[in-house]
Amino acid sequence: MKSRILRQVGFGIVLAAAAPLWAQGNAEPQTATPAAPDTTPVPAAVEEHMQTPPPVSGAAYPTTYISEERSNYLRGGLAFTTAYSDNVLGGTSTNPVSDVSYTVFPSIALDKTTPRLHWVLSYSPGFTFYQRASSLNQANQNVSINFRYRLSPHVTLSLRDTFQKSSSVLDQPDFTSAGVVTGSAQSAAVAVIAPLADQLNNNGNAEISYQFSANDMIGASGTFTNLHYSNPAQVPGLYDSSSQGGSTFFNHRLSKRHYLGASYQYQRIVAYPIGAQSETQTNAVVAFYTFYPQPKLSLSVSAGPQHSNVNQSPLPSSQSWSPEVTASMGWQARHTSMAASYSRMVSGGGGLQGAYHSNLANLSLRQLLSKNWNAQVSGAYSIYKNVSPLFSLVSPGLSNPGGHSISGSASIRRTLGQHFSAEGGYTRLHQSYSEIAAVSTNPDTNREWLTISYQFSRALGR
Repeated sequence: MKSRILRQVGFGIVLAAAAPLWAQGNAEPQTATPAAPDTTPVPAAVEEHMQTPPPVSGAAYPTTYISEERSNYLRGGLAFTTAYSDNVLGGTSTNPVSDVSYTVFPSIALDKTTPRLHWVLSYSPGFTFYQRASSLNQANQNVSINFRYRLSPHVTLSLRDTFQKSSSVLDQPDFTSAGVVTGSAQSAAVAVIAPLADQLNNNGNAEISYQFSANDMIGASGTFTNLHYSNPAQVPGLYDSSSQGGSTFFNHRLSKRHYLGASYQYQRIVAYPIGAQSETQTNAVVAFYTFYPQPKLSLSVSAGPQHSNVNQSPLPSSQSWSPEVTASMGWQARHTSMAASYSRMVSGGGGLQGAYHSNLANLSLRQLLSKNWNAQVSGAYSIYKNVSPLFSLVSPGLSNPGGHSISGSASIRRTLGQHFSAEGGYTRLHQSYSEIAAVSTNPDTNREWLTISYQFSRALGR
């Protein structure tokens, strides 16, 4: 088990060191050529690169405003956060325990753009100290990479990887922000959030696309995720998990605003409870449609049949068919950024053992209120129902019928001069999983925080 985890974590760190990150997700540079009429196909003579629609790109929707978009820069900073939480121990305590924490997050990000290459590498270690529960003090690590390279005029390679070592996801920058909103059904999701747990989280994606004609593109991608809890005693009822997946797609541009296509998706999800293992394999064929009313506004929907094969000892394997549906939108304006998504599919992992019918919804909105004031709200809702309810009866210690969770966050930020800013916010998390001790004892967490940060940015030559 340890060697497997070290190999996967090691791969993520090596990728982090070798292949930097493009933070603008799947957004393509827009030309100044006026848009063609909505029903007119793009002429073959016009050499305009197609976009990779959100249902198959695997990238998160951008969280920046158009006025914030930058390239070729070196950026760094230091953030200090103090927070009050009314539930820092979760299921390890019979009663909620509150505490005040202090977190220091230095950060550095490097963005580089050339005619064929765009990459960004960002790194932010963190140091969290608790006022009373000093045994929970933790050093955190956050590394994110996005690398996009045009191998030829018609072939593009994209690599993305994030690695996180944390004691609590609530302590991480931009918890429940739009960075987790994607249009892809294969995006990683943690089903149950442990308010306090030492964990390693690694997510990677590689994609290659080939535009073989003016309006047609094919592509393939591979993904992997790894979730490891360093101290199982902190998360009773939750388990390590990993997943590997792949997909191929065909993408056709009907006009400048309309994209239509289809994709095949495969995913293998494994959970590792002590002394056992569960494996879920899914195969899906879905059709997708994306509409771009404006260059920075997209609406996407995809749907198709999904087949799942679940192996959970001591029960025999089970197979089933169910619909897979996703819908999403992303919008960037000069002073507004919004993203929302909904998905229904069979999934697993994310701390849970077995396979579950999942319904997931995410929303994030950022708004520039004035020159110096910025507000953000975000939220997430999820429902998980066990694909094999009988398994929770045969092995009640390893599985459960499922549950639901809802989280929301609101914050407001004030710019204090050229380099300094202050931000305050509130986060609410409620989870209902009756047979997961890590959250069933104390299902609610409320957190208020205040952050003072310093940032600098230096332009780089092309």
